[in-house]
Amino acid sequence: MQHVTLTLADETATLLLGAEIAGILHPGLVIFLRGDLGAGKTTFARGILRGLGYQGKVKSPTYNLIELYKISRLYLYHFDFYRFEDPAEWEDAGFREYFNADSICLVEWPQNAEELLPPADMTFLFQLSDTGRNLEISADTQAGRLCLKHWQTLRES
Repeated sequence: MQHVTLTLADETATLLLGAEIAGILHPGLVIFLRGDLGAGKTTFARGILRGLGYQGKVKSPTYNLIELYKISRLYLYHFDFYRFEDPAEWEDAGFREYFNADSICLVEWPQNAEELLPPADMTFLFQLSDTGRNLEISADTQAGRLCLKHWQTLRES
């Protein structure tokens, strides 16, 4: 497992980092976004979508559990399992099919559906602090480690 720790000063820094991370994402990735309410998960997802070129409104999928974004030929599914309680809902909604080699899945509150989810390639843990947000990025699979290494190389150049 590979780790990177950052401090993000504000919402703008969170959006910019999301846009940066967008440049290393590719279909087939599962990304967990962890952190308390208001810690920056949806803001980060908005930054990713902006970085991928999406210009429409980006809202939290808290009430409908999922938002679909089709950007060119890329499918990005943004899940929010904050209100998820019934595993039967997973099967009824067909969520399993969204996790495939042709899509990127961003998952907020993965701990509420963890036993149903595939393993994360990368996890972003947001924590509020006096100076903004602390962020710990971990790469949990080979695909995640390659993405994180690519991002670090881009940042150094």
